[in-house]
Amino acid sequence: MRQPVTINKGRNQRVALMAAAIAMSMVGLAFASVPLYRLFCQVTGLGGTVQRAEAAPAAVTDKIITIRFDSNTSPDLPWQFHAEQTVMQVKLGEQALAHYRARNMANSPTTGSATYNVTPEIAGAYFNKLQCFCFTEQTLKPGETVDMPVVFYVDPAIADDPDAKSITEITLSYTFYPKQLAGSAAAGQQAPSLSN
Repeated sequence: MRQPVTINKGRNQRVALMAAAIAMSMVGLAFASVPLYRLFCQVTGLGGTVQRAEAAPAAVTDKIITIRFDSNTSPDLPWQFHAEQTVMQVKLGEQALAHYRARNMANSPTTGSATYNVTPEIAGAYFNKLQCFCFTEQTLKPGETVDMPVVFYVDPAIADDPDAKSITEITLSYTFYPKQLAGSAAAGQQAPSLSN
């Protein structure tokens, strides 16, 4: 005759609590992964994420690099957005100023936020912004047109990187999204197509 299996109630409760704690930790990690990934990209330049800097370096080299400017707007944002210049040549380490322009085509105020990247992706670790409209949300009144400057430099250290020193051209690309969509776009950001 078989003996009845005894159930250890305390042991089952511990296993259930551990499983619940693991599940809650995984949910927490899922919510934290987007800001952690964004921080990782900003620190390493992964995915063409550019760097933020306080000042341009003192040393400027004679090597010139071509910067191309790309602009995109989400269909959900009723703005016209474009680069005032399509190409600029700068020396490595030289502080440069570029201008974008945005116009709200709606009959009401709208707020947008820009995501950005550079290609080739490896250049993101060397492309530094000192000032940029992309650091904050932008609210435009109906019909309002604004100038959106970007102050940047390309770190001369790019010339010492064996994988990046052959780069002669960098494309800086922005995509504007409505305020409510901008966070989700930045989380899953891919390089937009390079068309105006």
